[in-house]
Amino acid sequence: MKCKPWHAARRLAVACALLAGLACAQKEALPPPDRADVSYGPHERNVLDFWQAPARWPAPLVIYIHGGGFRGGDKRTLPPALLKRLLEQGISVAAIHYRLSQHAPYPAPMQDGARAVQFLRSRAREWNLDPGALGATGASAGAGISLWIAFRDEMAEPQSKDPVRRQSTRLQAIAVAAAQTTYDPRVIAEIVGEAAARHPALEPFYGLYGDQLKTEKAYRLFADASPVTHLTRDDPPVLLLYFEPAEPLPPDAKPGDGIHHPRFGLFLKERMDELGIECRVRYPGDCGGPIDLAAAMTEFFRRHLLKR
Repeated sequence: MKCKPWHAARRLAVACALLAGLACAQKEALPPPDRADVSYGPHERNVLDFWQAPARWPAPLVIYIHGGGFRGGDKRTLPPALLKRLLEQGISVAAIHYRLSQHAPYPAPMQDGARAVQFLRSRAREWNLDPGALGATGASAGAGISLWIAFRDEMAEPQSKDPVRRQSTRLQAIAVAAAQTTYDPRVIAEIVGEAAARHPALEPFYGLYGDQLKTEKAYRLFADASPVTHLTRDDPPVLLLYFEPAEPLPPDAKPGDGIHHPRFGLFLKERMDELGIECRVRYPGDCGGPIDLAAAMTEFFRRHLLKR
């Protein structure tokens, strides 16, 4: 069956409806965490909340990493419906803060995410967690951090004096929304459009401005920051959800438009397919029906993290 074309008015209406639905979901209050503002690192933003699933056996864990263009955001944006569904399945949940670009540029946000993974593994026995069943989720910047951690080679330091650093950084499943799979402006311009490549968050993310973005140093950072760069055959399965159709950007697109475009996901899927790793991409107009973020992510994590 061939999908009907997405005309501009229909595209805008569906995008608005999806965003309104997400905003509505966020009006529901999160239940108090079992452990609040637990410090996992030295910076004041290295804190996390933890909700423990009612399980008699060590439970899988999903780590929520918030979005906000690396310049803002809050762990309390964890969707309540997703939290509820995961806990009902016997999957514990953590939500983290991390350093933003005004605190430190790349790789600080990604390093904080990896540190949180290691910290949570170090609490596996105390918090009744299965250290071999960790997943990550988030939207936009949080999605990018999740993918970056998932695709990097092992970052544990077995000889470290810090017991947290000795823990594994590897993840077993990733389900994210509105993800950027590359942070290389040159690649973004090619796969999505020039407008997306001019997103104002990219300069402070790298701590580079103007012509500094046209140097060999910048190009090395672009590659290192991009999750797709680090993809290898042993990486975990991924679910990517987007909230706009996979259409070209309009000629009058403004700087930053398209930064959540499904072409980011399709770009990653092509490479994961080549390696034989499961990668599912959903977006409006893909003929897959309505997207229920909480239901889709919960089912994905249940399938990949629950071992019983």
